[in-house]
Order: sequence, then C-alpha cells, then structure tokens
Amino acid sequence: MAIRSIRAADEWAATDPNSRMDPEAAVGGQIRELRKIKKLTLIQLAQAAGISVGYLSQIERNQSKLPIGVLKKLSDALGVHMNWFFNGNLQATADERDIIVRKAHRRRLTFTGLGIAEELLSPNLAGPLELLLSTIEPGADSGEYSHDGNEAGILIAGRLDLWVDGKRFELEEGDSFSFSSTSQHRCANPGTVPAKVVWVITPPHY
Repeated sequence: MAIRSIRAADEWAATDPNSRMDPEAAVGGQIRELRKIKKLTLIQLAQAAGISVGYLSQIERNQSKLPIGVLKKLSDALGVHMNWFFNGNLQATADERDIIVRKAHRRRLTFTGLGIAEELLSPNLAGPLELLLSTIEPGADSGEYSHDGNEAGILIAGRLDLWVDGKRFELEEGDSFSFSSTSQHRCANPGTVPAKVVWVITPPHY
C-alpha cells in the first residue's frame, strides 16, 4: 500500500501545475511535526526506529532519501500507519494546503482492536489546535487516559458515555462538552449505531 501511495504522490506532483511539493519533503516535515506533538526527542525517535540521530535529522530536514523500510519503522515508533503521511495536505493544491481539508483527503488512523477510527480535520498538527472526527463503533471503549492541554467536542451522531475524573455523563446527538485534558477521561459507545464526535484539542496531541 505504501509503495502505491508514493507512486501516486509522485504522479500527482508531476501533473498538478499548482504543486511544487516533493512527496519525500512532505513526509520529512510531517515526521518532525508528529514527533514534536508526541514530545519525542530526535534521540528517542531514532532509537525507537533503530536509525542514527544524524540520519533522522536529515530525513526531517528533507536532506536524505527515505526508503519504505525506514518509513515503516518510523511510523511504528510514532504510532501511525504509513499511509498517514500520504493523505491530507500532499493531495491539496498549493493555495489550499495549509487552510482547507477536503473530505476525500482526510488523514485517517484506526485503533486496531478498539473499534475507534479518527480523521484529522485540521490541515496539519503545526498550529495551536487539533480538529478530529472520531467514529466509535457500538461497544467500543477508549480506555482511561490523560495528557496535557484542554479539549472540547460535540456528539454529532449516536450516543456516547463520557467519564471525566470518574464522573459519568450520558450524551446524545447534539450534546457538547469541554474539560481539562489533564483529568482522567474515557469515552465509550453504549448504543447500537456508530457514534461520531468532533473534537477540538489544544495543544495538538495526536
């Protein structure tokens, strides 16, 4: 899948007159972006991926080629699929790239075994906030976790149980919420149809 994605990106860049972005250059910037969001140092990510710090630095600065095998190791270390780097902004025209996200170009991440899929609605993770659409299958549960920042959201379809610091809230379509991300929180779908939630998280945490 990743090889086909790279070829498609190359073909798109060659035929779109509005694009001047090298697909590998786009990947290097996204790796740096995601590493910083996850608060990983160059050393930590390089060690996790089994590559040298110097090589990783060159990749992030678009000064070195990025073989598929190395991208797979970096993707695993960052917790995303390789196709994360070949959706979204790379397919947008130059005038839209940092502003608009077309529905067909959303970057997607599926949490295997959890029944939760997320789509990035913001153009990138470089700004002060992150906009996500979560689809939570019936019976799926995120598990409890916490992190820095703040978040808010609105349930646009289905039902959702939300826990914040041990308090449980039953949400229906149209209900919204906001809380500090440092609070232990968890969500689950108690219904029979997928729940869809739009989240705003600051700073980006993906």
